[in-house]
Parts: sequence; structure tokens; C-alpha cells
Amino acid sequence: MEKSEEQSSPERPQREGDYPPEVADFVERLAADLTEAGFPRMPARVFSCLLASDTGSLSSADLGERLLISPAAVSGAVRYLSQVHLIARERQPGSRRERYRVHTDVWYEAMTNRDAVLNRWIHTFSSGVEAVGPESPAGRRIAESVEFLTFMRNEMAALMERWRTTRRES
Repeated sequence: MEKSEEQSSPERPQREGDYPPEVADFVERLAADLTEAGFPRMPARVFSCLLASDTGSLSSADLGERLLISPAAVSGAVRYLSQVHLIARERQPGSRRERYRVHTDVWYEAMTNRDAVLNRWIHTFSSGVEAVGPESPAGRRIAESVEFLTFMRNEMAALMERWRTTRRES
């Protein structure tokens, strides 16, 4: 049996809230790629599902139904995704229910928020250099981290400006 025949699921009728099998396959493939890169598995699946939805916004119930996961799994995943600034929570008008939305320019938002993280790391690594002594082997290794992170922070600012220019021109 070929792989495409194995992955299709004709025995399960499509329910409201489901998405086509090719979209479900994309969501799982992207989640696997993100997980391989170090992303936690459930947040990767939830993020991929939100990204692949037409509106970019789904409720907890929608996510649970599409991904066949528990409300607790959705809750943990959206907490993580909110902390890393990949999604936002929003209230449905006239309801206490929350929806989760992928930021419009999700990667720009995520990278912009990395500046604060890089600054915190630079500060911590700099104090590490002082703690172990700048002339010690550990101090030189840690100082190299400070140099690299400072370089990245500075380059990130220029890179983000080039991205904004590219977006305006397209």
C-alpha cells in the first residue's frame, strides 16, 4: 500500500470544524518540523493549526476538535504560544469564551520580542564573565557569548528594518 493511501482516512466522516485531509497533513508535517527544531510538540500542533485556518483564529473547542486533543492540552499549548508572542488571546464579543489568533505578521512579532530576551541574556552573560573572571577560560567562553548575542541584537534591528521596507514595497 502506498503512503498516500495509508494516510487517508475514509472511515471517519468529516465533521463540522474538521478540515480537509491535505490541510490536516500539512498541520502535522509543520508541527513535526517545528518539534524537530526544538519547539514543544503540542504548541507546535496548535500553532500550525491556527496558521492553517482561514481566519487565523480558533476557539479552544475548535482546536481540540481539529487536533483531537484535550482542553488541558489546548490550555498548556496556548499558554506557551502566548508567552513566546506567537499568538494573542481575544474574547468573542458577547461571550466569556476566548479565541486564539495568530499575529498578522507572526514571525516579525516573534523576532521583535526577542530583543528583550537578547538584552536579558547579554546582561546575565556579562555578569557571568565578571563572576568567573574575564581572563579565565570560562570567562573567555562566556565573553564570546556576550559578543555573539550583542552582534545578533544589533543585526536583528537592521534586519527587521529591511523586512519592514520589503513589506512596504510588496
